[in-house]
Amino acid sequence: MNKIRHPEKVNKPTNPIKKKPEWIRSKIIDSQVFFKTKEIVNKNNLNTVCQEANCPNITECWSKKHATFMIMGDTCTRGCAFCDVKTGKPNKLDIFEPIKISKAVKELNLNHVVITSVDRDDLDDGGANHFKKVVLETKKNNPRTTIEVLTPDFLRKGNAFKKIVESSPDVFNHNIETVPSLYLTVRPGSRYFASVKLLESVKKMKPNIFTKSGLMVGLGETKEEIIQVMDDLRTADVDFLTVGQYLQPSPKHYPLKRYYKPHEFVELKNIAYSKGFLLVASSPLTRSSYHADEDFKKLKFARDKLIKCQPLQ
Repeated sequence: MNKIRHPEKVNKPTNPIKKKPEWIRSKIIDSQVFFKTKEIVNKNNLNTVCQEANCPNITECWSKKHATFMIMGDTCTRGCAFCDVKTGKPNKLDIFEPIKISKAVKELNLNHVVITSVDRDDLDDGGANHFKKVVLETKKNNPRTTIEVLTPDFLRKGNAFKKIVESSPDVFNHNIETVPSLYLTVRPGSRYFASVKLLESVKKMKPNIFTKSGLMVGLGETKEEIIQVMDDLRTADVDFLTVGQYLQPSPKHYPLKRYYKPHEFVELKNIAYSKGFLLVASSPLTRSSYHADEDFKKLKFARDKLIKCQPLQ
């Protein structure tokens, strides 16, 4: 006997996507500049997290010639439930990538560049040495450009992260992403306290490097859990915190529990500042590299102001 198939159950989404509220809207500023940025990225055969992670701010950022370069390929060895970057077996590293990145930064005439990567658990050092080469090559050909790295956690790779710190980026960013209670379902391949320890180790190794981390909200965390993450990051002496709304990429990704309202992001910003962060960016569309160039200037200003206010020894 043939089973009756119910049309509404065929290809039924696992986690239906909630309709976006009116306050979550991306914008475009200059379409000509957008396409020029796209041309430079494509011409140099580069990957960007803007494209691979389906960032909602791509039109605004590319219209300002801001692009976050994603090195070591477009395929990640992890399978985080929130991320839209594809998972699988990555290709070999492109030995010419440091030159390509450096060239693109020069063509875009960037004052500040963010360089991130996929996780490369298949490599002995997680790709840390390749990361270092990209930073050094970019510095060599763009001496006036400040560099921000957004790195993986280098879990079980020993002190591999030190290679990147040795290249002296201006900002070392590693996203904590979510609260500890959600790690096993949202970030099953990562460990919360390993990420906190990474940020703490970077700051101890080179105190002059700004450290930064990002948190998504809307995955089912509580306010108390968010505050605890803030405390943990401050214990690690993290300078800059970003807080943004989780946007579910597809029905197959981790389900969005709720949209935070704009006033809630303001409240979280105020709480974070009360914890002692030098800078806090908190809004529905905030992402790690969103307005990174402007924020770097604010970071420097905040640190200089803090130094001036400290009593003489």
